[in-house]
Amino acid sequence: MLNTHLNKHPLLPDQQSNVLRGQSCLDDVVKIYVPSTYNIDQPIDNSKYVDQSLEKFSNMFGGATSDDGTGAWIGDNKKLVKEKVTIVYSFTENLDKNKINEVVAYAKDLRKEMKQSSISIEVNGRMYFIE
Repeated sequence: MLNTHLNKHPLLPDQQSNVLRGQSCLDDVVKIYVPSTYNIDQPIDNSKYVDQSLEKFSNMFGGATSDDGTGAWIGDNKKLVKEKVTIVYSFTENLDKNKINEVVAYAKDLRKEMKQSSISIEVNGRMYFIE
C-alpha cells in the first residue's frame, strides 16, 4: 500500500501573510488522473468517469474540482504520444490511511472499468501508478 508518511511544508509564522493568519487551511491534496481513453488507446468521452470521480471525492472529502490537461510520453516507436486527461482533486485535512486506501481502491476499480494498465493518483505532490 502507499507510504502514508505525508510530506507537509507549512509556512513558518513569519512567512504567512497577515491576512491569512488564523484562516482555515486544508493541508492535504489528493488527485486522480482520469484518462480520455478506453482499453488503453481508444478515445472516449470521459465525462461519465469525471462526474463519477467528482462525486466520489466530494463524498469522501467534502468537495472536489476538475481540471483538463494533456499527458504525454514517448511511445515504443520513439514518438510523442499525447492524451487528454482530467485531473479530479480535493483538498482535505487529516488525510489518514483509511482515506488513502479508499482512493486506491477507487483507482483500481476505475482502472478495471476503463481497461487501463494503470491509473495515476497524486497525494501531496507524490505520483503513484495504481495497477
